[in-house]
Amino acid sequence: MTDDFSFETLAIRAGIHRTPEGEHSEPIFPTSSYVFGSAAEAAARFSGEQPGNIYSRFTNPTVRSFEERLAALEGAESCVATASGMSAILATCIGLLKSGDHIVSSRSIFGTTTILFTSFLAKLGIRTSFVELSDITAWEAAIEADTKLLFLETPSNPLTELVDIAALAQVAKQKNCYLVVDNCFCTPALQRPLSLGADVVIHSATKYLDGQGRCMGGAVLGSQELVGTDVYGFLRTCGPSMSPFNAWVFLKGLETLSLRMQAHCENAVQIAQWLEQQPSVARVYYPGLESHPQHELASQQQSGYGGIVSFELKGGKQAAWNLIDATRICSITANLGDTKTTITHPGSTTHGRLTDEQKQQAGITNGLVRLAVGLENLEDIKTDLSRTL
Repeated sequence: MTDDFSFETLAIRAGIHRTPEGEHSEPIFPTSSYVFGSAAEAAARFSGEQPGNIYSRFTNPTVRSFEERLAALEGAESCVATASGMSAILATCIGLLKSGDHIVSSRSIFGTTTILFTSFLAKLGIRTSFVELSDITAWEAAIEADTKLLFLETPSNPLTELVDIAALAQVAKQKNCYLVVDNCFCTPALQRPLSLGADVVIHSATKYLDGQGRCMGGAVLGSQELVGTDVYGFLRTCGPSMSPFNAWVFLKGLETLSLRMQAHCENAVQIAQWLEQQPSVARVYYPGLESHPQHELASQQQSGYGGIVSFELKGGKQAAWNLIDATRICSITANLGDTKTTITHPGSTTHGRLTDEQKQQAGITNGLVRLAVGLENLEDIKTDLSRTL
């Protein structure tokens, strides 16, 4: 579809390729392989001389529909769907980097991403340095001769810190580095990093793109050269593939993405404001609050503030665990982006494998609680949290 259509229309109509059956809803193609008309056609497909389906590890019509729709929403030339958000990050790093290369990463990222960089990419000879997310000067100072990739989440997990994407994109361009932005918390409904100068956007489709906690998946978006060739080459050979069924579920999730993100934002800002008034809460982290140090930046580069609210309790870990255990509506799970409100203690779950020093550097305290505000009745969520607050 053309760029003339609005976001909401693209989220419903992009990526549709009807078969001769004339179906209205997108079909699922649960097939591992495809039949060729002749040996010559098979050879042409495998060599790349002729486009078309070859093997569902890297060519599947349902997965392709999801890729085309998400690419339209992010304003990307190319999208590669993967089995999970973590496999999307891995595919990006292996597809774009080689042994001896250097990554500069925000220290305010998902704990598993930190482990991927420090434990597994390090085995391949790819080094990583960590910097303060919002400090552009620190990013510049950390870039070395071998630095090839800058990686970040904005807003970050779980403290919702931000960086000026456009300013960091200029630094990356000057230093000849790729700027990779994990856009999981905002989705293209609230933020489009490619339009601000980023080279690659990463998603855990498991989160808001699905929206109902049903399936695992990830996505990498960017130019035809970087994503359509280099990252796709990794997927084709190594196979962290998205299943056709999951792709179909994500297609349905994208249809309501704009509406859901608006509702998440509306609930989250009210919960954040309410939490600031609770005497047992030491601090609330949410970009939609005027007390957030980067509230103005969030207002400029995002069209909404998202559904993630983190807050620190004065009583430390025991107070955090007491609050979590007392809830009846909130689901105690480390996943997020669901219609159901979820709650977790980052220090012992999402960031539990980090060392104490790494947690301290990332601002993960014992009293920190992360709330992914869902779409339940607002007063019911407040009542649920009030059981111990």
